[in-house]
Amino acid sequence: MRPSVIAVLPLASLALAGPASAQSTGPDIVVTGRGLPASPGERAFDIVTIDRDRLQAKASQRLESVLADVAGLQQFRRSDSRTANPTSQGITLRGIGGNASSRALLILDGVPQADPFGGWVAFPAYATGRLGQVRVTRGGGSGYFGPGALAGTIQLDSATPDQLSPLEASAFYGSRQAVEAQGSAALVRGGGFATLSAAYARGDGFVPTVAASRGPVDRAAPYEQASGALRTVVTIAPSTEVQANVSAFTDRRERGTAFTANRSQGADASVRLVGRGRWGWSALAYLQTRAFASGFASVNAARTTVSQSLDQYNTPATGLGARLEVQPPVGDAVDLRLGADIRDVSGKTQELFTFVNAAPTRRREAGGSTRTNGIFVDGSVASGALTLTGAARVDWWSIDGGYLSERPVAGGAALTDNRFANRDGSEFTGRVGAAWRPVDAVTLRGAAYRGWRLPTLNELYRPFRVGNDITAANAALAPERLTGIEGGVTLTPFAGASLAATVFRNQLDDAIANVTLSSTATSASRVRRNLDAIRSTGLEVDARYALGAFDMLASWSHIDARVRSSGAAAALDGLRPAQTPRDAVSGTIGWRQRGVALSATVRHVASQFDDDQNSRSLAPATTLDGFAALPVTRGIAIEARAENVFDARVEAGISGANIVERATPRTLWIGVRAKIG
Repeated sequence: MRPSVIAVLPLASLALAGPASAQSTGPDIVVTGRGLPASPGERAFDIVTIDRDRLQAKASQRLESVLADVAGLQQFRRSDSRTANPTSQGITLRGIGGNASSRALLILDGVPQADPFGGWVAFPAYATGRLGQVRVTRGGGSGYFGPGALAGTIQLDSATPDQLSPLEASAFYGSRQAVEAQGSAALVRGGGFATLSAAYARGDGFVPTVAASRGPVDRAAPYEQASGALRTVVTIAPSTEVQANVSAFTDRRERGTAFTANRSQGADASVRLVGRGRWGWSALAYLQTRAFASGFASVNAARTTVSQSLDQYNTPATGLGARLEVQPPVGDAVDLRLGADIRDVSGKTQELFTFVNAAPTRRREAGGSTRTNGIFVDGSVASGALTLTGAARVDWWSIDGGYLSERPVAGGAALTDNRFANRDGSEFTGRVGAAWRPVDAVTLRGAAYRGWRLPTLNELYRPFRVGNDITAANAALAPERLTGIEGGVTLTPFAGASLAATVFRNQLDDAIANVTLSSTATSASRVRRNLDAIRSTGLEVDARYALGAFDMLASWSHIDARVRSSGAAAALDGLRPAQTPRDAVSGTIGWRQRGVALSATVRHVASQFDDDQNSRSLAPATTLDGFAALPVTRGIAIEARAENVFDARVEAGISGANIVERATPRTLWIGVRAKIG
């Protein structure tokens, strides 16, 4: 597959077909650039939509900050993509914990986005300026979206023609010599459109280690990140369009000491055909390529010396996939979807370790491949005030070619040469739901679901270390399986106001966790294992209110999550999962009139445990963000943004030596945004 050809051919077609389409006397052709319409059955589930205005009016222009508007949606750690180790940026929902691999399914224009090797998310790849909306579905059982939606689905959609200007650009200067810039160009014709976008960010960074824990080895953590995307959407028949996407990103960060630099790179390409006639249908094919490199350091207790402990110099990974979906005409009140999908993943890690006199003495390589093949059916029926929905899918999975090899750098016999047995199996998952609207202002909802997730290659085969803490892989890990139920009510008392409340209970069986084997004052030894279960019960409340120039958003998640474990991990039974706060709250108030915009966002995260044994607690944190935009001409506005206005201490991690790491401190931005056309 050649991404350049995929993109250029539709772009050339658009340039040629545009004028002809404009002169056509036939029926109007509506080009959306999106997939098939959302199923009416989605009204039975807990869904939050973040629109384009909110995407752009943020103190931080990073996707993870946008997602924080949905309480209960969290990364494994509190740091964002400027200072976090990229491998810690998995996302999850509903308090079922995490171990850096995502337990929620993230898709962009229908394509799964998790790293093929490790399951984490490369957040710098998603410039918010090129997104049209974000839809978060809490609860598993993904149906036609594909496997992996244990806790929910985060659906990213690229901007559509009505959301684009012919030319857009923004540039900001911020604290600690930081720079951010985004730009896009859009060509729109009657037969389609094309967009070209780019983003860049850099900064000298702050010192991640808090002042009380620092030593001479601690220093600021700089970052530099860039991404670009080309998208073309072209009508090739009166009811059929082709969508071609090509994107790439690069991400360099340091973790605040020598020998902790890391680098992520990736490129994606996808083609989707969408038919919107009497028979709706969609055919998608995609390619993901990723490369990751990272250094790890060992620091003495006084933090006066630092030495290199591991050089993960290359981690190539590839994801290939396809999906076919058909929407037959079965009646105005019935929505039915049938289809199949496939995803093939391969990757390996290459590392140098056991450093002696600053030189590595051993080399490690570990990796393998996995595949899932699935078929699905998804349907809903609307009859008056009642909507019923149900979905089922069967997935066949395989884990193949797993290995772990460790050899002396100087040559000689292998110190470790493990070849792991191939495995395969099948999983049945699905969801059912109902929504009843007894009066216009009230909708009652109920749903049950079952989802699953295959262990990542990283979890199966790669041992790793963070500081002086070591975690071993486990090639025998079983897939995770989640069952859940939920019920809720949505109130819309008048235009511009809504209040949704949902209660839920989830059980994640065979939850993969980093289980502590031993620990000292300065280090810990862990291994990945399947726990018996994690049980999570909670309440989610989301509110929205708009009146004239004012609008307000609020989201609250309250979760009681507990580990159920026996055998070697019996000591964890009854404890809270690591990195799972009991409460998370987000609230925003804004005012917008004649191009002037002001907003303030308050977020609170309760205390959470940094480790599986609940021995290290991260303090609660409350932050305030601010945003202001002032137009100076018709297409140009000055914007000021402030992150963490009061410089609250947001604890992001505690190492085995009780060294506390913090997330982003107060960061101020000033810049300009311009739109032409």
